[in-house]
Amino acid sequence: MALYKIVPKNPYYFWSVMSLVMQAISAQDEKLSQTMFLPLAERMVEKMVKEEKIEAEAEVQLYFMILERLGKCVEALEVIRGPLGEKLTSELQSRENKCMMLYQRLKRWPECNSLAHKLLLKNPDDWQFYSCYFDSLFYLIDQSWSPPEEGDHCPEGPVHHTVTEVVRFVVDRVKGEDGKDSRSLRGPYLARLELIHRLRERGCPEESLLGEPLELMVQFFGKFGDKPCCITDLKIYLHLLAPDQHVQFINLLSEAVPLGEQGEEGFAFPDDTKAMQRHLCVCQLSRAIGLHHALDVDGKLRLITELKAHYRYGLKFGKNAVKTELQFSDMYCLMAAHVYIDLWKETGNDNYVWQSLGVLHEGLTLSPSNAQFKLLLLLVYCQLGAFEPVVDLYSSLDAKHVQHDTIGFLLTRYAESLGQFAAASQTCNFSLRFFHSNQKDTSEYIIQAYKYGAFEKIPEFIALRNRLNQSLHFAQCRTERMLLDLFLEADIVLSLEESVKAMSLSPEEDDIPWDTMRDNRDLTVFTSWDPKDRMLTEEHRRRSLEEESVWLRLRSLTLRILASLADLGHTPSQQNSEKVNENGVGDKGSILSSLLSQLNQTLQTAAQIAEKPTQYPFLGPPSTRLAAALSTGSCQCQAAALQLSVHLQNLETAGLDESSELQTQICNGFKSLVVQLQEILNKCKGDVLEMKDSKLKTQPSLLENLIFFVETVCIVLWMASHCAKILRPLKTSLQKKKKKKKDTSTALPAVVCGFQELTGSVQELITQALDYIKNQETEITAIKLSGLSLEGPTEEEVSFAKAAMDKVQSSYLRSLQEVGDLLKKRAETIKNLKI
Repeated sequence: MALYKIVPKNPYYFWSVMSLVMQAISAQDEKLSQTMFLPLAERMVEKMVKEEKIEAEAEVQLYFMILERLGKCVEALEVIRGPLGEKLTSELQSRENKCMMLYQRLKRWPECNSLAHKLLLKNPDDWQFYSCYFDSLFYLIDQSWSPPEEGDHCPEGPVHHTVTEVVRFVVDRVKGEDGKDSRSLRGPYLARLELIHRLRERGCPEESLLGEPLELMVQFFGKFGDKPCCITDLKIYLHLLAPDQHVQFINLLSEAVPLGEQGEEGFAFPDDTKAMQRHLCVCQLSRAIGLHHALDVDGKLRLITELKAHYRYGLKFGKNAVKTELQFSDMYCLMAAHVYIDLWKETGNDNYVWQSLGVLHEGLTLSPSNAQFKLLLLLVYCQLGAFEPVVDLYSSLDAKHVQHDTIGFLLTRYAESLGQFAAASQTCNFSLRFFHSNQKDTSEYIIQAYKYGAFEKIPEFIALRNRLNQSLHFAQCRTERMLLDLFLEADIVLSLEESVKAMSLSPEEDDIPWDTMRDNRDLTVFTSWDPKDRMLTEEHRRRSLEEESVWLRLRSLTLRILASLADLGHTPSQQNSEKVNENGVGDKGSILSSLLSQLNQTLQTAAQIAEKPTQYPFLGPPSTRLAAALSTGSCQCQAAALQLSVHLQNLETAGLDESSELQTQICNGFKSLVVQLQEILNKCKGDVLEMKDSKLKTQPSLLENLIFFVETVCIVLWMASHCAKILRPLKTSLQKKKKKKKDTSTALPAVVCGFQELTGSVQELITQALDYIKNQETEITAIKLSGLSLEGPTEEEVSFAKAAMDKVQSSYLRSLQEVGDLLKKRAETIKNLKI
């Protein structure tokens, strides 16, 4: 305002108004926003309106925003419909869109219906107004609304308040398109199907007035089948067909596809790209109504042969395409890969997955910019436990800005769990760099919006910043990155205490916004033509978020408990509890106990989720590591190791000479840990990659179990290190007492013996694991891919499939090498655990 008083220009005045709106947006107290900041901003704008000083569209937008936030929809409507509304010119139909939104909020369904009707007369292809038109009709029917006997139906004009009127209006729009010489618009034809869908939902007999859905869809295909959007348009209305109409529907569509003469392979091919697009659409619709899934193994293999033949034939249409353009027939290749994956999942035969990878790699060589090929390759490699080829694939996707949040989960879910620690670290850093730069970038956007008067964009930028700060993926990356740093460096490069200090990690602070956390994952990023019963549902999304949240809570609590363990450090044994509290150890001990209690509660919740595992669609969200962590016993063993730290604190307070029961309890705990670790290691045993009957088989779960073993060993060793720090001074103190009493007995306290047995056993277990890894490396290296029998019609296909096998083989070796290197470093740290 000070600037406005010196230079009385509107932009400066409205900066001041926007600042009040910003305070209202950021205020913690909603009442304060509604009673002080927003009313003050409203009065400031009203003053300018009365003085007729409103000049720019942005000023009207700001006035509208204030009224909207105050819930003054009637006043906002008057502004939009009045002279100020004439300034809203930057966006097409801006006034109409705002009016429609306000009518809906005010539940003025007659006005909503009439305005939608008028706008559809102007542009019969505007889908959003068809939705408003149909919604308002059914609200009017439910309210038994009838027009007044005299005068206009409503301020906007006539209202269509009966189904018959709306049916007639939609049919007239379709007739208008049928009579055109130019290309027809899709909107009216889709509106007819949408109206049938809605009338059928309500059980209205008038749906028969619109026609038979089968004939209408065939008609739609005849007009728009050569457009790539035809499949997405029709797919959502396939439920209107009866199951016994499915084959008839596909046969009728096939008749409308112009194909040439049959070739040597028995397949007829299209002569141009439009005919090819029609044939492709028929294939996509066949899959969407479940005809592909209903085929037996031989039927699916014949289908794959046909799809590959059409793919290769279609390549001739894109001979002159540049590398950044997609081939016209790419979708045939993608569909063939999907059918191979169906066979793999149904039969368990790994040959099909290798052929799927081969087909996708072949497609990628000719269409290197096809993101769907890369995404599916990335997913299949991760399912096979091979992370090495995934890094380059994700990098080549060239994900931009918010995509690091929406699709980054595809990478971070598997990075560490498959033993590629260096790549996992790099992947987390990549995502975190984006989230951290978002803070700075958003501030820049807001400054620019102020500068250019784009006030309505400022709340959007703030909403984006909040959405990213509250992102599930952000919290996961942050937690996993810190845990990974500890697994790789704590007590190797730096001590656990120094590592925690370097991270500025505070055990008492939980910086994850659990109550406002946002799931920003794009779970529909993969192109899919699966039927409705195989699609991702809202229940899948809900269960996936629940599972992700519980797993994140387990990991976050584990991290905070480790920070608490490091925070306890080593304090000399104090018999005086007042002194203990003075040193802050009592308080730190209570934080540790509280965190352990939360961990046990979360483990109980996790066990309930694991009892009823959710089977997600192949192209849906990946399952978390939760079920495997519980089935291997890794979570339970880690919790038991961390729980022992509380008993060790009690031992420190009690001393060695008066704590025989406690020592026995701790020793039993040590023995239990060794047994649990041995069980986890036993679940890693087996061949990760093996050649059986000239076929290559994978067992990626063994690799994931091995990572759980490594993580658990790390946590047990940190607990042991903490134990050693407590026992050393206690042992020294006991020896001094013995000297004073001239006690010559050399018997060690039970807990010291138990500790020595623990470290010896863990060292032996690490040796076993290293032997297993070395054996696996030898066996995997010995596998000769040339000796494999892989069915494929061409040598080129076989070579692509074998190249994929080579990538998996190389990735497994890399993972085993990194796991082995880390275990060797951990074996070295055991030598420092002597008391």
